[in-house]
Amino acid sequence: MERVRVNGLELAVEARASGEPVVLVHGSVVADSAMPLVGEAALVNRYRVIAYHRAGYGEGDRAAGPVSIAEQAQHCRAVLAELGAEPAHVVGHSYGGAIALQLALEAPEVVGTLALLEPALLAVPSGEQFGEAMGPVVERYQAGDRAGAVDGFMRGALDPNYRSWLEQVLPGAFERAVADADTFFAVELPALQDWTFTAEDARRIDRPVLAVLGGESGPLFREGHELLARWFPRAERARLPNVHHALQMQDAPGLTEILAGFLGRHPLHAGPA
Repeated sequence: MERVRVNGLELAVEARASGEPVVLVHGSVVADSAMPLVGEAALVNRYRVIAYHRAGYGEGDRAAGPVSIAEQAQHCRAVLAELGAEPAHVVGHSYGGAIALQLALEAPEVVGTLALLEPALLAVPSGEQFGEAMGPVVERYQAGDRAGAVDGFMRGALDPNYRSWLEQVLPGAFERAVADADTFFAVELPALQDWTFTAEDARRIDRPVLAVLGGESGPLFREGHELLARWFPRAERARLPNVHHALQMQDAPGLTEILAGFLGRHPLHAGPA
């Protein structure tokens, strides 16, 4: 991965192939979670696919202080500017979905389409329940048990049986997630709790929207999917069967088929829907 300097930080970026740019904004904990999509021929044969490690993850720099969702959106915008990849199709998973929404709100000129893969939306009925379930996980982290905290989060948010497939898809991912635990628990959780995005904000976004839900995902993400439908009544909706929240890691080919169809229906030169 090459290193790109944005807003005083160096972030690791991988860009493959050519064509209309597609930027993949990864979620929390697993820095390489978008990489299975980078290897899918249906994307790289038609698009310039860009993946990067967000601040505090993988090969990127650690930020000296708090990093808000808005600042994460600025980082994504700066990556696209550095690569000359504006406008782009923006694909955000989980925490990256929140970043993608914020980017579309703040800088619509750089967002051609918006694909939201179960964005982290806590303003749903199950948000409080999820926060309570994460309480013991956070306590583990605060007690110094980084590996136990990461394991607890992955079981609760990704898939209770994630260990059966994660190392096959991304060898070494768990160890790297433990190394990046400070970013998630000390930086991103507080930033997500402080982030607000409303129906009024959604009405200001006029780009084509795709919302994808895992067939086995829990109530937090099912309710978030329904919230997106209310926010974006013209959005395309898709359900990827037999996967949990780790959509692109559990079924990259299936998700790629959904994404490729959506991107093909909304080429960048067509402008806003």
